[in-house]
Amino acid sequence: MLSHEPERYVEEIKQHASNYGLDFFDVIFEVIDFEEMNMLASYGGFPVRYPHWRFGMEYEKISKSYSYGLHKIYEMVINNDPSYAYLLKGNTDIDQKLVIAHVYGHSDFFKNNFWFSGSNRKMLDEMANHAVKIRRYIDRYGYGEVEGFIDICISIEDLIDIHSPFINRRADRKSVLEEGEDGRVSASKLRSPNEYLEDYINPQDFIEWQREKAEEEKVKKKKTNFPESAERDVLLFLVENAPLEEWERDVLSMIREESYYYAPQIQTKIMNEGWAAYWHSKMLTEKVITDIEIIDYADHHSGTLATSPGVINPYKFGLELFRDIEDRWNKGKFGKDYEECDDIEEKRNWNRKLGLGREKIFQVRRFYNDVTFIDEFLTEDFCREHGLFTYNYNRSTGMYEIESRDFKKIKEKLLFLLTNCGRPIIEVIDGNYMNRGELYLVHKHEGVDLKLDWAKDVLNQLSRIWTRPVHLETSVQAKVRVFTADGEVREKEIK
Repeated sequence: MLSHEPERYVEEIKQHASNYGLDFFDVIFEVIDFEEMNMLASYGGFPVRYPHWRFGMEYEKISKSYSYGLHKIYEMVINNDPSYAYLLKGNTDIDQKLVIAHVYGHSDFFKNNFWFSGSNRKMLDEMANHAVKIRRYIDRYGYGEVEGFIDICISIEDLIDIHSPFINRRADRKSVLEEGEDGRVSASKLRSPNEYLEDYINPQDFIEWQREKAEEEKVKKKKTNFPESAERDVLLFLVENAPLEEWERDVLSMIREESYYYAPQIQTKIMNEGWAAYWHSKMLTEKVITDIEIIDYADHHSGTLATSPGVINPYKFGLELFRDIEDRWNKGKFGKDYEECDDIEEKRNWNRKLGLGREKIFQVRRFYNDVTFIDEFLTEDFCREHGLFTYNYNRSTGMYEIESRDFKKIKEKLLFLLTNCGRPIIEVIDGNYMNRGELYLVHKHEGVDLKLDWAKDVLNQLSRIWTRPVHLETSVQAKVRVFTADGEVREKEIK
């Protein structure tokens, strides 16, 4: 429960957020101590999760970091309806105000951003259901058995298709010969003008011949083309086709569901944090804080936006890009006339006083993710103003050095890091490779090589689920190689 003061701040800031046009879920705030905050952080924001050693390991890591003064978690909010937000007991008044405003920015983003539209809005209940199911499996099959299988599932939890909630990659299977309710293939019939001609136009022996031929084609197709097209959702393919016990299939389905829940948060990390930082900054400086609090606010806000060499701070980057968009659309710094203007001084002083900035950033908040956000709105002027550059490791000096300040290279590097949430794109090409029931995967190379030690470990775990050899085709230093796992990992170069 909130104390009287934070509760008053909540009502005040909630009203300001609504007046600015934010549209958010109801938010339930709870004030907790640092141990409870660390526990919730280790559980991914949910107070009830299934038992597993990784949560304990994460708790130890976070607690030690807190004890050594390396970090402090001020708040946590989860995408749910209603949203649940946790405030740290002992925060100063200015911290609580900043965090509450930040939370309303997040809740608005969760509710309105397109990429969250397919997420489970009752995930708090769903997580609790998963915990109950897994505890039942532990009671039935033993902790070691269930924990070991969860280890395997977690190692491959990233092998999902993050765009599948919005794209149907599985072609509709339309056929003249379709399966009936009994599982048999039904044959098509020629249309008969009169009922008494039915037996002449569609003789029974011909219908049976059609059905047998269709069954043969069905079996042959399954052997030669399985799956029918490349399957990017590897976890779904395994759920549907791997030789698993029913409880294992259920556990893998739960891990897959949780992966899809967290995917939009990874896809919009820069936008989401930037949006929340934009609104906490605007609400506090324009409406909430007093003259006495301004110095403390500036100190804490600057800490949130602080950057380290070689690291992108999503709060800072997202906030500045939203502000840049707002400024450009207010002044009309977009469109054909502006882009084709060759006068540097005229472009610098360009101001058509359109006042479209606020409307534009709300539109951006609704439809974009980090990749499209940067692809569409990152400009050369923005990179120059904020001193962005690419860097690389120089083996001769043993130091990281600036590689380029070229705008195209900066943008390309950012998009590489963010595409598919920075994860490799892996597709199932053949589930019956060489007609031996082996699994053949292909890494769609987008300019970044796989981390081979990680890839080999994942391949081994996949072979344990598939119970047959698993192959992975990828490019390593411009050479195509195939890695095979069947207890140990071997590799061969094929081109």
